[in-house]
Order: sequence, then C-alpha cells, then structure tokens
Amino acid sequence: MSVLEVEGCSIRFGGVQAARNVSLRAGEWEIVGVIGPNGAGKTTTFNIITGFYRPDSGRVRFKGRDITKLEVHERTALGMGRTFQNVGLVKSATVRENLLTAQHLEAGYSALAGMVGLPGTFAAERRLRARADALAGILGLGDLLDTRVAGLPYGVLKRVELGAVLATDPDLLLLDEPTSGMGPEEAHTFGATLLELRREFDLTVVMIEHHVPLVAQVCDYVYCLNFGELLAEGTPDAVRSNPEVIRAYLGQEAEEVLQESAPS
Repeated sequence: MSVLEVEGCSIRFGGVQAARNVSLRAGEWEIVGVIGPNGAGKTTTFNIITGFYRPDSGRVRFKGRDITKLEVHERTALGMGRTFQNVGLVKSATVRENLLTAQHLEAGYSALAGMVGLPGTFAAERRLRARADALAGILGLGDLLDTRVAGLPYGVLKRVELGAVLATDPDLLLLDEPTSGMGPEEAHTFGATLLELRREFDLTVVMIEHHVPLVAQVCDYVYCLNFGELLAEGTPDAVRSNPEVIRAYLGQEAEEVLQESAPS
C-alpha cells in the first residue's frame, strides 16, 4: 500500500524550472531516500509534498487521497510531519517545553482552560508530559529535558526537532537533511535510532540526505534528483553505483572514478 505518491509534479519560478515531472512513492513502513547534488530540487519536492508550494502540474496523494490543493496545516492534521534544514524550535524554551508545545493538537482542552489550570486539564497534561519524556528517552535527550534549546549543539537541535515532529504522531515523517552537523559516528547512531523509530511508531519515512552511508544503512529505496529531474531510482546500492549519479555528484572527477571501478 502506498502512503505517499508524487505523480509528475513540475514547478517553475520565473525562468527557473525547479522541478520537472518528478514522481516518487513511499510504501507503508518504508524508508525512502531522496539524494542529489545541491540545487537538484530535493527541498522543492519536499515543499510540494508538504503544501508550501503548489505544483504547476502533477498531483500528490497521501494514503490514497489527492492532497494537491490542501494547505500545510490540513496535511499535518492528516498525519504528515516534517523537519527542516534550518531547525524550527522555540529557542527560549526547554527541550521538554518544545516537545509539549508540539502536542497542542492532542491536548483536548482549550488554551484558556490550560492558562487557568482547570482540574480537567491535569490528566491530559500528565499524558502529554509522559509522551514528551518517552520521546526524549528514545532520542537520547533524557538528560536535557529541562535545558533551554538556545545554545545546544546543532546535532542535538536536530534530534529535538525530530522529537517535536514525532510528538505530532505522524504516519509519514519527512526529514530534510536530518544528519547535517553530525559526524560519521553520530550519523550512524542516528540511523539505528531511525530504524527503531520506524518499528516503534509504524512510520513511513522519506528523507533528503547527503550522507550516503546513512542512506545505504537505512533506506529501502532511493531516488536521485538532478537539475529538478529524476535521474535514477532503485535500491541504495544500485543508485550509488549508477554512472549518471556518480557524474552528477563528482562532475569531471567522475570519469576517473568510473575508470578505476571498471572491471579489467
């Protein structure tokens, strides 16, 4: 069963064709990678999927429903969650407060009731707090729950943002460069955590990622974009060994790499 289907989406900004006839899909509980050099159209494709951009042509389906014309908040309400290249958090708040804020749609009481502190809010607050603490534990943030987000290392901020998105209880998780700012060991650990999260929360994941070893570690299927178009797709091993993909990443250096790897 397909959770996400992008069908022939194109979008132009003035004279720039940012995406041309891009199609991709993610099945239930799959982890799908989207790779490509800078300017390939990866984030543009994410913005089309999540509703920040409306394509000039093509369609986006989520769990079988055409959502091409839905707004961002409507897609979120259906079970779509996304992280960004630039971390979106309340920097003056603590890690726990950010995880609680992300759950506001699950609160079950009005903002006024929460501000006044009516007795009916107490049970819900305990439930939301328990979920925030559990997510922090899974992501290795348990010791930082009462720490203000401002000043935390970038790699830690990315984990806090991931926790905030998971707090919205998504069915589809869209990760935009989740390991940027992380070293190789930290990225490998994140990959193991992502596989655990898929099992724990029954997630389908689509992620933009430059760290190819992570893509090979966790992805079931990979799409490579270049200049706004789909260049290659397939298993991680098939895509990363594709000559056109190597050329897109390495340019002139690619010929030497391909010659070295060719059978004698």
